[in-house]
Amino acid sequence: MAIFADKKNKVLVQGATGHQGVFHIGAMKEFGTNVVAGVTPGKGGQKVEGVPIFNNVYEGVSETGANTSLVLVPARFAKDAVFEALDAGIKTLVVITENIPFHDAMEFVHYAKYKEAVLIGPNCPGIASPGKTKIGILPGQIFKEGNIGVASRSGTLTYEIVNSLTEKDIGQSTCVGLGGDPIIGTTFIDALDAFEKDPETKAIVLVGEIGGTAEEEAAEHITEHISKPVFAFIAGRTAPPGKRMGHAGAIIARGKGTAESKIKAFEKADVKVAKFPTDIADLVEKYS
Repeated sequence: MAIFADKKNKVLVQGATGHQGVFHIGAMKEFGTNVVAGVTPGKGGQKVEGVPIFNNVYEGVSETGANTSLVLVPARFAKDAVFEALDAGIKTLVVITENIPFHDAMEFVHYAKYKEAVLIGPNCPGIASPGKTKIGILPGQIFKEGNIGVASRSGTLTYEIVNSLTEKDIGQSTCVGLGGDPIIGTTFIDALDAFEKDPETKAIVLVGEIGGTAEEEAAEHITEHISKPVFAFIAGRTAPPGKRMGHAGAIIARGKGTAESKIKAFEKADVKVAKFPTDIADLVEKYS
């Protein structure tokens, strides 16, 4: 099994004929993803990497049975793209686009919940279930099929940690990049609950960073609801107060959202916290 994404996902790409769309359609197909359609208004009838292009999502869903959308459109079009996908019946969305206006994200995250759809992102690298599917821009060569679940707020740290796991011959069940914005669809808690129910996942890795309270909330949830071993890494230990570190959500103020508070919360929940990203592989090795 896997969480949120497996061989049942039939992927439609919104923004399919742009440079990123063309490249990542090819990369996903190479990974084994079932990419069935692309959408670019006015480009219907074309093909990208053998994938048919449609003028709108409704046409793509009707013709191919797509149930998943990868959103690669520019930020100013992202809200409309997500609404269009949800209204066409898409039930899983991965929104890669960054710099989406705050209120746009609030609207489509709420609408996805109303439509009972899984929305991953925005501003995320996507999701990969090795041996099954990859939806997004995660580099496929770093993954190995296995039983360690990974959920992360940081794209590049995800790559580093997954690569170190694979180099130690430790495979992953699913790796999900949640996104670094203040407003996101799928949260640490959502991922924790899904991994807890997945019989294929034996241990869980959370990759957090400064800013917000997502990690503290996850720690409380682990104490009350998660029976599987959980490990963590927190980025931004040396960040000064009030300094943004990359992501829009990675900003600390008034003593809240610090690496120290997150580490303390995890340790209180019996979650072992790695000092360096590459230490995660040593911590989870016995569960692989």
